[in-house]
This record gives sequence, structure tokens and C-alpha cells, in this order.
Amino acid sequence: MTEIIWLGRGGQGAFTAAKLLGAAYADKGSEYHALAFPSFGPERRGAPVRAFTKLSSKPVLDRSETEKADYIIILDDTLYSDSLKKLLKNNGKIIINGRKIADEKIISFDCDSIARELRLPTVNTILLGIFSAVSGAVSVEDIERSIDGYMPEKIRDKNKQAVRKSAEEVLK
Repeated sequence: MTEIIWLGRGGQGAFTAAKLLGAAYADKGSEYHALAFPSFGPERRGAPVRAFTKLSSKPVLDRSETEKADYIIILDDTLYSDSLKKLLKNNGKIIINGRKIADEKIISFDCDSIARELRLPTVNTILLGIFSAVSGAVSVEDIERSIDGYMPEKIRDKNKQAVRKSAEEVLK
């Protein structure tokens, strides 16, 4: 099972990204199963939010929060601390929007610049593109299909552009 922890702030779309990833994975075929769920504290814009995505070749029945992740994806770099590395499995990686951190377990990327360029209010789909390129668990096309199925029509194109652009940047 591949387990992903999403860290963001209320309103940044961490749970939306977790759901889109789960849908993209599960839509690949009947042997692909996913579960995505949030963990909120006091619900308000700007408060720290955790979301989880679990991807497996078997039905995902464990609805508990992930204790050891293959990936931790951080939408807001103010939520990063070195203690997060303890939550990673042996070959786990942290994908972070923002500042460069010199560590082999950390992939940092300036998602905000792509968001500004595309006039997107959040970086969640940009990080989905990076996850796609780094993990290979889902393709850009898989994510684009989930965007078509779950996002309002008026924001689909920009978000699909964000996924494509960030995946291409990582693979350069």
C-alpha cells in the first residue's frame, strides 16, 4: 500500500488534492483501490489541515490516519519541520512547496510561481503533477480525468495545465 499524508491550511485544497489522487488511481481499473479522507481540527480558513490518501491493489479497509507514509506532500512550507521525517517509511519522500531544503528525502519546488503564472489561488494540483512525476503511481492523464470528473468546468483547464506544467518541470 502506498500512503500519502497531505499537509496544508484550510482553504488550500489539501483534501481536494487527496480526493483527486484517490479518484485518479481508482479509475485506472478494477484492481486499483484508493481511500482519501481529511483530518480537521477547528474548521476555519488558515488552520492546519491533514488529509490522507491510501492507494492499494486490494480494497482499502483501514480508515485510520497514516502513521508511516511513502510521501508527505506539504502545500505550505510553514508547516514543515524536521520531525516530519519520522513519519516517513524507509524510502519515503517529502514533497514541499517552497523553500529549498538540502536533504535527499526532500523534493522542494516553487509551486507558487506556477500558480501565479496560471492565476490559480492554490498549489494543490501543481503538487499533484509533481507527485505524478516523482512516484509514477498515477499519470498526468489519470489526474486530468479525475479533474474532469470532480472539479467545476470553469476551473478544469487551468488545473490540468498546472498538473502538466509541474510534471514537465520535475522531469526536466
